[in-house]
Parts: sequence; structure tokens; C-alpha cells
Amino acid sequence: MDRIIGIDYGRKRVGLAVSDPLGIFASALDTVHSANIIDYLKKYAEKENVVKFVVGYPVNMDNTPSEAARDVDAFLNLLRKNFPDVPVETEDERFTSVLAHRAMIDGGMKLKDRMDKSSVDKISAAIILQSYMDRQSSHGGPSPLPSEIPDSLMSDVSRARRRRR
Repeated sequence: MDRIIGIDYGRKRVGLAVSDPLGIFASALDTVHSANIIDYLKKYAEKENVVKFVVGYPVNMDNTPSEAARDVDAFLNLLRKNFPDVPVETEDERFTSVLAHRAMIDGGMKLKDRMDKSSVDKISAAIILQSYMDRQSSHGGPSPLPSEIPDSLMSDVSRARRRRR
């Protein structure tokens, strides 16, 4: 099954998210120490067909790269070197940490659990990936073809259409 990996890169930790097979929903996957990220992704790619990486890119409010952009640029080069056949795209990561904290509060996560920065990192990665996929689908980007929708879901789609008529 094809997967898109969302990445929230940081000097210490890297938050990871993964798309569902149809590329519609993003789910938080894991948080990995920055020194281990390439090995982790290689092992993941052995199990799943990774078709794209989407990396959060830090920009200031005036759209200029932030100080952290230098670290992300170095990571992007490393990612492209280790996965030459997998496209790499960037996505604006402004406010993803704020949105991640809000999602944890709205989801009823306890304060102690919200203090765990690894949770924030992987939820931020999910927000980055979901934002990318939403933007692609709203701009006529790739969307699932009927042949790519599993039969088990097609019956639900057909029933929903019948109810609307």
C-alpha cells in the first residue's frame, strides 16, 4: 500500500506521520531521535511503499526562511541522498506546534501527557501532512480513483449516494 510520510524535523527529535493507503487521512506515527531518523525511515520503507516525503519547512511571518531552515535544508539533502527515488516536498509548518497543543487539549489529553514533547512532534507531523494532502486535493491534485477504492468502502459510498437521492 502506498504511503506518504509527514516529517516535522528538529535538532533533537523528529515527529513522523503517515497517510492512509488512499492518501486522505494523516495519522501520527512516531517520534525518533534526529540521529536515528534515516535508519528508521529505511526500515519503515522496507515494510511499506513510501511514495513521497512531506517535510515541514520553517518560515517567518514574512515568508522568509527562519533560523531553523538551515537545519531542515541539511536534512532535506540527506533525505534526498538516501531516498533518491522518493519525491520530497516541503509544507509550511507555521503554527503546527500551537495547533498540535490545541488538538491535544480538545482531544482531552491530560496535562502530564501534553508536556511530553514527543507527542507534540508527531501530532505536528500529522498536521503538516494533512495540510499538504488537503491542499493537493483542493487544487486538483491526486485523489483516489474509483479503482483504488477498496470494495469494502465502495458499498458504503453507494449506500450514501442512494440515501441522498
